[in-house]
Amino acid sequence: MNLKSLAKDTAIYGLSSIVGRFLNYLLVPVYTYKIAAASGGYGIVTNLYAYTALLLAVLTFGMETTLFRFSNKDGEDPRKVYGTSLKMVGAVALLFVAAVLALVRPIAGAMGYADHPEYIGCMAIIVGLDAFQAIMFSKLRIDRRPLKFMALKFAFIIPNILLTLFIFLVMPKMFGAFPGLEAAYQHFNDGVGFIFFANLACTALVTLGFIPELRGLGVKFDWSLAKRMLAYTWPLLLLSLVGNLNQAADKILFPYLMPGAEGMVQLGIYGACVKIAMIVALLTQAFRYAYEPIVFNGSRDKNSPETLADGMKYFVIFALLAYLAVLVYMPLLRHFIQPAYWEGLGVVPIVMMAEVFMGVYFNLSFWYKLTDKTWWGAIMSATGAAVMIAVNVLLVPKIGYWACAWGGFAGYGTAMLMSWIIGRKYLSVPYDAKAITGFVLLAAVIFVALSLPSWTGLEINVWVYMAAGTLLLAAYAAVAWKEIRRSRS
Repeated sequence: MNLKSLAKDTAIYGLSSIVGRFLNYLLVPVYTYKIAAASGGYGIVTNLYAYTALLLAVLTFGMETTLFRFSNKDGEDPRKVYGTSLKMVGAVALLFVAAVLALVRPIAGAMGYADHPEYIGCMAIIVGLDAFQAIMFSKLRIDRRPLKFMALKFAFIIPNILLTLFIFLVMPKMFGAFPGLEAAYQHFNDGVGFIFFANLACTALVTLGFIPELRGLGVKFDWSLAKRMLAYTWPLLLLSLVGNLNQAADKILFPYLMPGAEGMVQLGIYGACVKIAMIVALLTQAFRYAYEPIVFNGSRDKNSPETLADGMKYFVIFALLAYLAVLVYMPLLRHFIQPAYWEGLGVVPIVMMAEVFMGVYFNLSFWYKLTDKTWWGAIMSATGAAVMIAVNVLLVPKIGYWACAWGGFAGYGTAMLMSWIIGRKYLSVPYDAKAITGFVLLAAVIFVALSLPSWTGLEINVWVYMAAGTLLLAAYAAVAWKEIRRSRS
């Protein structure tokens, strides 16, 4: 495996994802300090963005992975593959937006937003544009153009941040000069609705950066190719759908399982705390963006199993390092959200471990993608989603948002174990079980050491805690560096 190439691309993709998300993290204090926890306003944000994540999976219907697979498949024309993918996703997205706008009022009423159908219409257009752009972003990854990928990601992130800051920090100061503005601000849930309008404006702006990639629409649609791609991608649609269900279903179901104002309050607390846990998810996302093209480009190489084995080991090493780092520096990270939301911080370690499980599951997933047995992925992800939903349905009325955290943990854990057990029968991958197990045990020991003060009720100075934790992280990093050097020698 070309570790240097993987590291370089991961760094660039990670810069757009991690730095971008970090900048968005800087908005979390704005949200939580300006949107009172007791108002449930942040619960609206959490709930609606959960719907968009799920709908994006439906509208892209696995075409990102299918695009990678067919662009590197013998006998296929990459230009036709891209053009056909772009037209299929674009057509589906356009039909979806038209249908939602035509039925926006009954849909809004069914979702609990009868007073604000504009939120639903706005989010429908956003997710339609995101689906269309997803294929063009994938094209940039295939062409190994991470710099343009990063530039377009920032073309959304930076204007969106500036508009959000304007909404919550500047706009309230303008009420005296513009009396009607205050009434509009209050009408849209004290500025919450403006978040969605800003998102729409920025998403539309990014589309302008894809003018060269839009030329793919000029490629003649290949019906024969489309049929082959759809045959490959339909299990991926189910796979992606249930995969996103694992991430979004708890936030979608929560208002129904715990109705009323209290449900939105708890959902807002959970949504704010999960932002801290997403650091591990960012690592997984950056790794995936760089790793997926490398695997598919080398899928015809006899060394592909070794590539998969190396990728798994490196992911586990760095994911656990990120996991431990969040725990060590939690006394600082928690200040990104307003103290009224701190009661939910206990779910962070659980949610982060669920994200580690998801990352391992992603690494394991190549066995069915490379052997064209994608229906196995659909079965395993559906099982995981069923477990997660069952935990939520049974426990949310009893333990609130804690059920969301444990549901994700159980769902991803189930899918991960199934993929490992079943995958060994179809693709032999020489995973370095000894090294992976060693790092898991080392991380477990450090986790116990970091958790002992809270478990025993021992009060310890936060700076002493972080200093001791930093030494433990340094020890872990030293062992990791030694293993990486050994692997490359």
